[in-house]
Amino acid sequence: MTTNYTYKFRLLPNANQASRLSQHFGVCRFVYNHFLDQRNQAYRNTGKSSTYHKDCAALTQLKKQHEWIGDANSQSLQQELKNLDTSFSRFFKKQARFPKFHSKHKDKQSFRIPQFVTVKDGKIKFPKFREGIKLKLHRPIEGEIKFATVSRNRSGQHYICICVEREMNHLPANDKAVGVDLGLKDLATCSNGEVFRNLKPYRKLQNRLRRLQQSVSRKEKGSHNHSRAKRLVAKLHQKIADIRSNHLHHVSRSIVDENQIIVLEDLNVKGMMANRCLAKSIADVSFHELVRQIEYKAGWYGREVIRLDRWYPSSKTCHVCDYINQGLTLADREWTCPRCKEHHDRDYNASVNILQEGLRQRYRTVGTTGIACGEGVSLPLGSDSR
Repeated sequence: MTTNYTYKFRLLPNANQASRLSQHFGVCRFVYNHFLDQRNQAYRNTGKSSTYHKDCAALTQLKKQHEWIGDANSQSLQQELKNLDTSFSRFFKKQARFPKFHSKHKDKQSFRIPQFVTVKDGKIKFPKFREGIKLKLHRPIEGEIKFATVSRNRSGQHYICICVEREMNHLPANDKAVGVDLGLKDLATCSNGEVFRNLKPYRKLQNRLRRLQQSVSRKEKGSHNHSRAKRLVAKLHQKIADIRSNHLHHVSRSIVDENQIIVLEDLNVKGMMANRCLAKSIADVSFHELVRQIEYKAGWYGREVIRLDRWYPSSKTCHVCDYINQGLTLADREWTCPRCKEHHDRDYNASVNILQEGLRQRYRTVGTTGIACGEGVSLPLGSDSR
């Protein structure tokens, strides 16, 4: 299967290159904001807005008025106009909010290089940077490079995302199926007994973060010390995000590598976030991102993902006799079934129920003829074709 695949590498520009990259961010931001303002004014005056082609023609005239605009890659500037046009299209289709102005201080700075990106001798070369910028090439790039995006986060770190078109080979098929129960005590509990712990990166570093934020509040706004303190806060936030992202990639890849069929619950994360007692912990664990990674990696490597209805009572149901314990609360981590006397660990019992219900749904969908659960995969003990 041929697909777009993105590599992300850390850029290591020297002082001169960092200054020129900052100029590129500023010019691209200026062009985007300028034409957003022009479109808004045109609509207020005439009731009609501009188009991408009209903006491209106006950009040529704008370069004559401001020569410093020519210091940035022309194709990157045209890409900003495409991004603006796409933002309006999505707004009119009710897929996104009205386009907003880009901020130098609040938004992540970035620009795209649509063509002429090459990587050689540990350096990446693109228009206006033909001498090459050093990067941490921690793995080889496979496939044809389509485009790249340079970005700088609030802590001042530069990254480049390189999109390539490459062939993704399916993993060898196996006879394993797994149900995955997502939780706060443990990130994921699998029906095969495997448990992935919750690292809780924000919880572990929140005391250090609080001290840094207090330090920012004591500095005079606009001073060098205030800017330095803000960068330290941003750097710690980036560390928290990196720890979480790295762990989620390890967990998702392990689940996809080992299992042919993966059954997940459809959690109402937005509704769960409304609980002010659990909102911080739920945001820290990032359920949605884990499920997203499992789904796209399963598509790459030839695995099957089944999503259950969010109202299925996986934790309350005994996986042995199907008794539903209506009195189970969130504080009950273990319980004993009053019907069959089976003692359950809450999360493991939920993962087994998730697997059984997922295979039942798959069995009903495929039908009773042929192989219902995939080659070599059968319904687990205690399940049926209901």
